[in-house]
Amino acid sequence: MVQKPQTLDGKLAIVSGSSKGIGAAIAIELASRGALVVTNYPFASLQQEAETTLDKIRATGGSHVSECFAVEADLSTVDGPKHLVEEAVKRTNGRKVDILVNNAGIARMTFLKNVTLEEWDAQVNLNGRGTLLLTQAVLPHLAKPSRIVNLSSSGARQPYPGASVYNGTKSMIESFTRCWAVELGREYECTVNAICPGATSTDAFNGLTGPTRDSLEPMLAMTPAASRLGETEEMAYAAAFFCEERARWMTGVCLGVNGGTHMA
Repeated sequence: MVQKPQTLDGKLAIVSGSSKGIGAAIAIELASRGALVVTNYPFASLQQEAETTLDKIRATGGSHVSECFAVEADLSTVDGPKHLVEEAVKRTNGRKVDILVNNAGIARMTFLKNVTLEEWDAQVNLNGRGTLLLTQAVLPHLAKPSRIVNLSSSGARQPYPGASVYNGTKSMIESFTRCWAVELGREYECTVNAICPGATSTDAFNGLTGPTRDSLEPMLAMTPAASRLGETEEMAYAAAFFCEERARWMTGVCLGVNGGTHMA
């Protein structure tokens, strides 16, 4: 394999929720560009998935792939985010964190009349609170300059049936992104941006059924760029760009990566 330009050589990156899907693709892409990536999985039952992702990271030939490792931490809990950061810093001998990617999230598709408190808590605690607490935990350890990339969704601005809670949490992420870009820019020399994936070929999306999936099919058929789902690697390219030096003058940006299904 031909080694990519090592534009992130030696950067320490934490990518939450990165044992599979978009998070795994981002971790692999950052590592391929030379970053030392700390991946994350929430439960011991997903350790094998995390190891598979680490194998893919090592296969990229990036300059620090042999140093990459995974940390088990459930970011839906109050203590999980702090544990992830502490492990990342401890296992890299106190290094500063150059990149944080807030990817961990969950989606439960339920019509408003049927939404339960458990479904609300599951999505808000991970998608919203987990992102907040992980970012708070990393602040004392941020390098200068540094990058934070959040994962929103085209659903933050594009309604579809059964997604009111999930889409609401992604609107929260977009607000976090803009507010933190203002708060962290000068004090921490940190840019804060978000990517907003459209429908992407992941296990979660491919498992959708019923009215939510049915409502998305016409949109997919009319996607301007091509009549298909996005690929996880396409989301990773956008996230990785925000992490590079050449994106230094971009902050507070919520970038749609959706083939043109939503333009704003």
